[in-house]
Amino acid sequence: MTLFHFGNCFSLAYFPYFITYKCSGLSEYNAFWRCVQAGATYLFVQLCKMLFLATFFPTWEGGAGVYDFVGEFMKATVDMADLLGLHLVMSRNAGKGEYKIMVAAMGWATAELIMSRCIPLWVGARGIEFDWKYIQMSFDSNISLVHYIAMAAVVWMFTRYDLPKSFRLPVTILLGLCVYKGFLMELFVHVFLLGSWTALLVKAVLTGAISLCSLFLFVTLVHSN
Repeated sequence: MTLFHFGNCFSLAYFPYFITYKCSGLSEYNAFWRCVQAGATYLFVQLCKMLFLATFFPTWEGGAGVYDFVGEFMKATVDMADLLGLHLVMSRNAGKGEYKIMVAAMGWATAELIMSRCIPLWVGARGIEFDWKYIQMSFDSNISLVHYIAMAAVVWMFTRYDLPKSFRLPVTILLGLCVYKGFLMELFVHVFLLGSWTALLVKAVLTGAISLCSLFLFVTLVHSN
C-alpha cells in the first residue's frame, strides 16, 4: 500500500513534466542537454541566493506567531536572481522565443522538482502512515511548472528591444507578481489562517491568472510582429 501511494505521488509529480517535454516539441529539437544546462544554472543561482540570504538576512528572532513582514519581503526580493538566471539561459540558446522559453522553464522547474521534492516523496510517501501532504506536494510541483513557464515568457517579453510601450507596464507588473508570489501566499496564509488545501487552491488560482495574462500578452506580441 505504501509503495502504491508513492507511485501515485511520483506519477502525479513527474509525469506532467515528461508529457510537457514530449508535447511541447522539445524532444524533436534534441533539447535534453539544453534543459540540463538550464537545471545546472538553477543550482548555481540557488547557491548564490542561499549564500546571500545567510550573509545579509539572519534568522528571525521575534516572538512566536509574529510575522516578519519586512524581513520576508526583503528575502522575496532576492528571488529576482531567478529572473536573471532565466534570462541568462534564454540568451545562450538560439531559436524561436517559444523554444527558448520552454527550454529555460523545463530545465528550471525540473531542477527545482528534483532538488526540493524528490527526497521528501521517496522518504515520506513510502511511510507507514498515509498523509495528504505528499499529494499536495505533487500538485504543487505541477503548479510550479506552470509558474516557471509563465515567468520565462514574461522575462523573454521584458528583455525584447522591440517591446511596445503599451506592454511595458503589464509585463513589469507580471514580473513583480512572479517574484513576490511566494511572499503574497505566505502573507495570505498568515492573515487569513488558510488551511493547506485552501492555500494550494489559492496558489493554483493566482498562478493560473498570471499564466493566462502572460499567454495573452505573449500571443498578442508574437502576432503583432
